Amino acid sequence: MYEGNFPKKRYKHTLQFLKEKVSTEDKILDLGIENPFSEILKKEGFQVTNTQGEDLDLDTAAVKNENYDVVTAFEIFEHLVSPFNVLQDIKAKKLVASVPLKLWFASAYRGKEPWDNHYHEFEDWQFDWLLEKAGWKIKKREKFTNPVKKVGIRPILRRFTPRYYLVYAERH
Repeated sequence: MYEGNFPKKRYKHTLQFLKEKVSTEDKILDLGIENPFSEILKKEGFQVTNTQGEDLDLDTAAVKNENYDVVTAFEIFEHLVSPFNVLQDIKAKKLVASVPLKLWFASAYRGKEPWDNHYHEFEDWQFDWLLEKAGWKIKKREKFTNPVKKVGIRPILRRFTPRYYLVYAERH
């Protein structure tokens, strides 16, 4: 049963950030299929609808829907060849997004499935530039670490090197 316990540190951090800028009255379109974090948002009282797994590089129809106040995208844009198209086409006036930061000591993530690969891992200024070029004005930003319980040099570096970049932006 859900009692505010989070399986991942980033969920707790992201939820706290989102609650500062988004009301439970806002209608949220969460990019990506239903996932553990979208379920947490629903349990916290947010009105969340997820996209259906469409290829957002080729089909941006979901974000063109004007019935949403906020679009959320948590670790989505790094999987797209061209996140600019989706960002430009969003009709909602608010965006809360997180991306993994490029780490100098680790190469881009590559999963077992093609949809699980990272085409991009951003530096904060790159993601800012992408958002601004797509017409967004950044109102709040944070970086945070995500330590792993492993032994080695990279796990030690992950304790103090920010891994995620979280942004709240608006468009008028």
